[in-house]
Amino acid sequence: MSRMERIYRIGQLLSERRTISRSMLLEDLEVSPATLKRDLEYMRDRLRAPVEWHRESGGYRFAPDQNGAAYQLPGLWFSSTEIVALLTMRQLLDTLGPGLLSKRTEPFISRMRQILQQEDFSVAAFENRIRIRRSGAHLWEPEHFMPVASAVLKRQRLDIVHHSRFRDDTLSRQISPQRLTHYRENWYVDAFCHLRNELRSFSLSALREVAVSPLGAIEVAPEEMAAVLDSGYGIFSGRAAEWAELVFSSQRARWVKNEIWHADQEAWFDNAGRYHLRFPFSDPREVTMDVLRHLPEVSIVAPESLKVRVTEMLETALRQMQGSSSDEPDSSQNTGS
Repeated sequence: MSRMERIYRIGQLLSERRTISRSMLLEDLEVSPATLKRDLEYMRDRLRAPVEWHRESGGYRFAPDQNGAAYQLPGLWFSSTEIVALLTMRQLLDTLGPGLLSKRTEPFISRMRQILQQEDFSVAAFENRIRIRRSGAHLWEPEHFMPVASAVLKRQRLDIVHHSRFRDDTLSRQISPQRLTHYRENWYVDAFCHLRNELRSFSLSALREVAVSPLGAIEVAPEEMAAVLDSGYGIFSGRAAEWAELVFSSQRARWVKNEIWHADQEAWFDNAGRYHLRFPFSDPREVTMDVLRHLPEVSIVAPESLKVRVTEMLETALRQMQGSSSDEPDSSQNTGS
């Protein structure tokens, strides 16, 4: 039992029994008299707990205040392992959005660090040895997150200026946000677009301006959201129209077999030890990027259109690397959005 767990237990016993003998405390906590003495001193000195010895009852108690009310330890007590988990969660929050909640959580985190230090844990060692690294994240304006999150929860529309990377232009839209999604290190707002009259996902990194509208957001049924935004592969919206089937070499299968590519994926091994993966998609862009990432350890079984697309991209890249053209890369093969 850690010190903070013992202190919480002492506070609990004093609150339940009003007074408790020294021998009962020693027996319940299973500590030495010297340890009990240090714990009581810690409660008095650090927590300002009015622990006193009550001679008439022959035990310890919380001295009542001027109004006769009994003392209560401050709330929110954690063991050292729980504090480590909380500090790890803080690192996760910072990676999801640097500075997003820092001002609101810093007093609490500072207190957690103090408690952890008192438990003979090195806070510096924790922060140096437990790391969370990001890769492939897009930069976005932190001030845009809170209006978007607030509109999602309060069910309000948003007026946004959205930048299309594919066309390299901006367009003003009004959207009814339905949910925030964190996908592959990036934030997206899934919303009904009133300009296009359809469901779409907008990357927060592509938002140039965000303003909360006084109009209420229209509601989209979860089933409709799932059918349009979740049925296909990746973040690109659209109802699943085709199924891709990929075959990974037996060596690459050691890694891919533990990956979830889609909630409705089908997977199996053939007699040669190769790993087959089948999943639905509506837009080939993200599928193409993931196939290229695994080359040459993957081949495409279906559909033929995906095989042609990847082949054309490889041929274009090969010509460019061989210096056959000094022109810029062919934008028709752009896989981004």
